[in-house]
Amino acid sequence: MIHNKILGAFLVLFLTPVSGIIAEEQLSLKESIDQRNERYSDNLEAYFQNEMVSQYEKRAADYWNRSYESIESFLASVEEGREGWRKVLSPPALEVSGPLKKEAYEPLADIHAEWVSLPLGFLKAEGVLAIPEGIDGPVPLVIAQHGIGSMPERVFGLLDSGNPYHEYGRALLKEGYAVLAPFNLRGVEPRNRIERLARLNGTSLPGLELARLQALLTEVLKDPRIDETRIGMWGISLGGMATMFWMPLEPRIKVGIVSAWFNHRRNKMVIPDERYSCFLETKEEHAFFQGWLTYFSDYDVVSLICPRPLLIQHGKKDRIAWWPQVLEEFAQSKEHYTKLNIGERIKMDLHEGGHEVQVVTGIQFLNRFLK
Repeated sequence: MIHNKILGAFLVLFLTPVSGIIAEEQLSLKESIDQRNERYSDNLEAYFQNEMVSQYEKRAADYWNRSYESIESFLASVEEGREGWRKVLSPPALEVSGPLKKEAYEPLADIHAEWVSLPLGFLKAEGVLAIPEGIDGPVPLVIAQHGIGSMPERVFGLLDSGNPYHEYGRALLKEGYAVLAPFNLRGVEPRNRIERLARLNGTSLPGLELARLQALLTEVLKDPRIDETRIGMWGISLGGMATMFWMPLEPRIKVGIVSAWFNHRRNKMVIPDERYSCFLETKEEHAFFQGWLTYFSDYDVVSLICPRPLLIQHGKKDRIAWWPQVLEEFAQSKEHYTKLNIGERIKMDLHEGGHEVQVVTGIQFLNRFLK
């Protein structure tokens, strides 16, 4: 019996082609190499998560040296951080190459809106401008910035399926505000593609779009119907990103409202969690900017907006964030204002809705600080 087993094993070994043995060895080697690579990838991810999340507060504490003795001393103390933030966005220098062009915009003829266009060499800065009629004296202006899947028209209710915008542009007009709704690039894939080019060129798409906005704003403010000293900005989703990103570098914006964007930034970017969507798990490559999480989590960026009034709107049903973490980041943001004895200038509107603006609370906030 034993002899038969030995003979059988010998025959199997003898009859198995050498090429089959080599193929099995190569397959085993490939699996080993793949596993090694996967372990290294996991190790790298853990390294970066540790750097950007676990080590963030210590690193940021060493970077920021804020003074809360007065508003003036505070502003001086964050100036180095402001320049650091400028390097993250790296807005390019864009030169105006022609006059501002205004045309009646037929889809919004009922509010006498105009499509405005400013040539900037190869580029243009464009958007919808609407000014309330029948009001004496210059009126305040609100920059109403659309999100990634949208366009300026939605601010005024056009093509607004699902109503996340709630026609807040029209509500602003009724309240006596001029509205500038800039046109920015929409769509994940288009922004991914252009962001790659921007990075190669040493800038970023939000930085470039800031430069466009600044040039357009300068020309729009020449209109005597607008009060150049009373400017606010209210953006939703990626428009909320624009509000937070741009206010630190554009002092003419005196009041900000961030709808459906503010977040526990470190977790949002790099820590997957079933309670919210993590950018690392998506195809939204456009949302990653060099150096962002070195020193600029949302509460640190807010210190570059302070002491200007800021309203954060977030819905508990909005999957961009887990709302308890939003409150955590907001509490750290509010400290800047509280230590300067201006805590009333920053508010959190935590509502029961989803990814949307809250028109009533937003207008109330603007009225308090722009009128």
